[in-house]
Amino acid sequence: MVQALVLEKKGELSLRDIELPLEVGPDDVKIAIHTVGVCGSDVHYYTHGAIGSFVVREPMVLGHEAAGTVTAVGARVKNLKVGDRVCMEPGVPNMNSRATKLGIYNVDPDVRFWATPPIHGVLTPEVVHPAAFTYKLPDNVSFAEGAMVEPFAVGLQAATRAHITPGDVAVVIGCGPIGIMTALAALAGGCARVYISDLSAPKLAIAGQYAGVHPVNITERPLAEVIAQETEGWGADVVFEASGSPRAYEGIFDIVRPGGTLVLIGMPVEPTKFDVAAAIIKEARVETVFRYANNFDRAVNLIASGKVDLKPLISETFDFARSIEAFERAAKGLPTDVKLQIAMPG
Repeated sequence: MVQALVLEKKGELSLRDIELPLEVGPDDVKIAIHTVGVCGSDVHYYTHGAIGSFVVREPMVLGHEAAGTVTAVGARVKNLKVGDRVCMEPGVPNMNSRATKLGIYNVDPDVRFWATPPIHGVLTPEVVHPAAFTYKLPDNVSFAEGAMVEPFAVGLQAATRAHITPGDVAVVIGCGPIGIMTALAALAGGCARVYISDLSAPKLAIAGQYAGVHPVNITERPLAEVIAQETEGWGADVVFEASGSPRAYEGIFDIVRPGGTLVLIGMPVEPTKFDVAAAIIKEARVETVFRYANNFDRAVNLIASGKVDLKPLISETFDFARSIEAFERAAKGLPTDVKLQIAMPG
């Protein structure tokens, strides 16, 4: 029995003891959790009790953005040792699946993903995880940054799917955590500049701290008008949709250049339409992103190199004893918050 933050049912959280498996297999490591990020999906399970077909039907431990220290290693583990500081990729696929063999294990139907019903998450002092999906943190990367690798990996997956050419101009629609991290990944991938749009002035101000990121407040001026002016009417090479809002698709191909790319990241909660004819006329390429695959180590490397600084996005860190308070605040969606984190005791 270990203490954990448990989502009992929609709208009800508790800090209590729960029985979790902690047996270390030959290919596993045991990890003392240090820092866990509060993700929008965690909050959505808390406030709505479901995401699509994933429904909370029994108590579930939350949390999947995590970093910690290895405390035990399985007999066959060679790449990690006790004392290593690590971050963990939360989705473990079926290694024999067709998707995994194709290198797209993120869309393996059998993937077991932390804090996705019925799989428990990691807001608890210790977890066991496969060594193959556990990554050593360089000395200059903090636990807090390590817990940001997971959401940054989504942005990096989007930048990879975009097939960025050095010097490209990009647009990111939506200035939430994933939107900002996508903008940073696009810059790291070679974009000359990135325009990021939103309704929230405080979030845009946070994004605007980064060189190369240009905020666009759509309450003041239409995004299409800004992009037309900034690209002399040509349009953006790459447009990332990271808001998940159906309204974002209205006229979205007006800001994509002929032959450009639209990358879909935000997950709409209702059926969404876009103008197929407008896409065809421009022969635009449409890519989709679901989590990430084969890029966790590259995300760590970019953070360690200093090319991507995620520290300004950490709004506040709560002690584990205040986990419920952290989720209550995250559910409010304060415009000044980007990423809240929870630090474990010890």
